[in-house]
This record gives sequence, structure tokens and C-alpha cells, in this order.
Amino acid sequence: MKIRPLHDRVIVKRLEEERKTASGIVIPDNAAEKPDQGQVLAVGPGKRDENGKHIAVDLKVGDRILFGKYAGQTVKVDGEELLVMREEDIMGVVEA
Repeated sequence: MKIRPLHDRVIVKRLEEERKTASGIVIPDNAAEKPDQGQVLAVGPGKRDENGKHIAVDLKVGDRILFGKYAGQTVKVDGEELLVMREEDIMGVVEA
């Protein structure tokens, strides 16, 4: 299934964090926090201004982003958990 986001929405896949501490202790799944980083899979065309002109989203597919712990709406697509969020819920892009 392919999803095409509308307006200023973005489809994001959470990036899994390390499940081991620096000292080597393994963190069980039920004790680990949800990661707050993800990879952009799809980007909508953007909002429209008062004149009907598109205001483009400032992200592109493949960007690694930071977002709040409770940002976005979780959806399941082909057995995979994805997030649908608005551009305003994204705090920044991680530069490599």
C-alpha cells in the first residue's frame, strides 16, 4: 500500500534506538521509551495560503527528523507502524 499525504502532513518511520546502555546493560522492550527520531517516507504538497497558492513543506523524503514523544498519529500499513504528522510537529532535521 502506498500513502500520499495531504496538505502539510508527513509520513514518518520511527528509527529504533540502541537497546543497550553504555555500560552494556540490555534494556527490555517494555522499559524502553519510544524513539523521538524518524525518517521521512513521504511529504505532502504543503498548505495553501489565502490566495490558494501552495506553501511547500520544508522537508524531503529521506530526511532524518526530531519530533516530540507524543507527536503525530500512529497508523499501521502492511504490518508496519508509521506516523502521520503535520510539519509544525517536527522540531528539526538531523544533519549528518
